[in-house]
Amino acid sequence: MLYTRKGDAGTTKVIGSKERFSKGSLLTHAIGTLDEANSFLGLCRALAGPEIAPIVLDAQENLFIIQAELAGADPKSGFKGGPKPDFEEKIKKMEEAIDGIELALPPIKSFLIPGETELGALFDIARTVVRRAERQMLKAKEAKQADFSQETLAYINRLSSLCYALARLANQKNGIKEKSPTYK
Repeated sequence: MLYTRKGDAGTTKVIGSKERFSKGSLLTHAIGTLDEANSFLGLCRALAGPEIAPIVLDAQENLFIIQAELAGADPKSGFKGGPKPDFEEKIKKMEEAIDGIELALPPIKSFLIPGETELGALFDIARTVVRRAERQMLKAKEAKQADFSQETLAYINRLSSLCYALARLANQKNGIKEKSPTYK
């Protein structure tokens, strides 16, 4: 069933909770923004080639894990019956991908204007949504509406860097020279 009518009054609940709370809460904003980031990454993956798509799919899978963690899934008992994924290892894998991409690109000497290619622009949008998710997660944690590990936060921070690297790679693969702002 695609609808339950339980949220019609503007409330929701998370895993393991019997209490309903406002869809306008900081926790709901954080989880929703992670969902938005995942959807943008899905659009990027749909347009990316076979070299980039698996990297994006891996990030999307990890966003589901992070949403479950924010929603209250018990990290000690794991997700879906297994142990909680090792985000330190996932961060290392992502850093290796970013480092590999960076080696193929010219060095960054200034800010770059987004929008040189469609895929590059979409990765830039995904990057900004991931950054917003990071801010929302921190607000929810500071308000004691969410709890998550330092590794989870580091993963989200690194994911925005991956999106930036993939935007630049998409531009380069299309032979497009990136533009710096002129500040005129």
